[in-house]
Amino acid sequence: MPPELKQRAPAKVSFLGYGSCALAGTCWGTGFYFGKIALTELNVGHMVLYRFLFACIGLLPLLRPVHFSRKDWLLLLLTAFLGIPLQFMIQFYGLSLTTVSHAALMVGTMPVILAVGATLFTHERLNRVGWIALVGSTAGVALISLGSTRPEAAGHGASFYGDMLVILSLVIALAWVLLSRDLMHRNSPTSITVWTVLTGTAMLAAWVLLLDGPPPARGIHTQVWVACAAGGLLCTSAATFLWNWGIHHVPASRAGVFLNIEPALGSILGVELLGDKLGPDIWLGGALILAAAVVLTTTGNKHEPEMILE
Repeated sequence: MPPELKQRAPAKVSFLGYGSCALAGTCWGTGFYFGKIALTELNVGHMVLYRFLFACIGLLPLLRPVHFSRKDWLLLLLTAFLGIPLQFMIQFYGLSLTTVSHAALMVGTMPVILAVGATLFTHERLNRVGWIALVGSTAGVALISLGSTRPEAAGHGASFYGDMLVILSLVIALAWVLLSRDLMHRNSPTSITVWTVLTGTAMLAAWVLLLDGPPPARGIHTQVWVACAAGGLLCTSAATFLWNWGIHHVPASRAGVFLNIEPALGSILGVELLGDKLGPDIWLGGALILAAAVVLTTTGNKHEPEMILE
């Protein structure tokens, strides 16, 4: 192969890798929007269950026989419980109590939560810039949360309790990410992802059927079915596949910046399509959160997860 073609091939792969990560971030950014549409006719449990049933359909082509050790199976089951029923039930219950824009901006704290988790549990050091970003992000959360307590904010659907539930779900996601990284050091990332979703969905089904009964299959409008299918196939299956492919072709520390598309796009969709109202303090808080996330994902820190599922 001529030298110029050899140089073009890696450049093209890198371009596709960054594009894949950007598209994954865009897919994740629509998750709360589709979730809010589905919640107009479904309760939280049934909506999340339908989302993951569609996600399983999307991931079935990647299903392969595996030979995990007994220890890895037990760890995978714990990871699946944390990552699917526990995290998503709490997160979307929080969404049901607040607005899409508020929930999306809360997700912008995830890079900061990952940085703190890496410092506490994997003995990575957070430098001065990282600590400044942490303080800025915390201030942003405080501004948005305090803004949620105002009567006019509650009138538009925002709530402090809902915002905090979304934050709690992200803390649970931190444990899920750290356990997943440990599993993926010994096994195929694709296999871990697929089996985590499948086993987690089985746990979710048992949880929902026990507490809420069978999900309705009739009387659901087309837009709700589309929202559930998009949440599973687009925001979960496709986004996960795109992200995993992308970070295998570009540095994870650079790809991490595309995670910030999710809170930005989510808040825009909430404002433009669902009529969310954001006051000056909310805009300032969101700007602080996004700025902190960008700083932490562009300054060479290595706490981005190898696999994220939204």
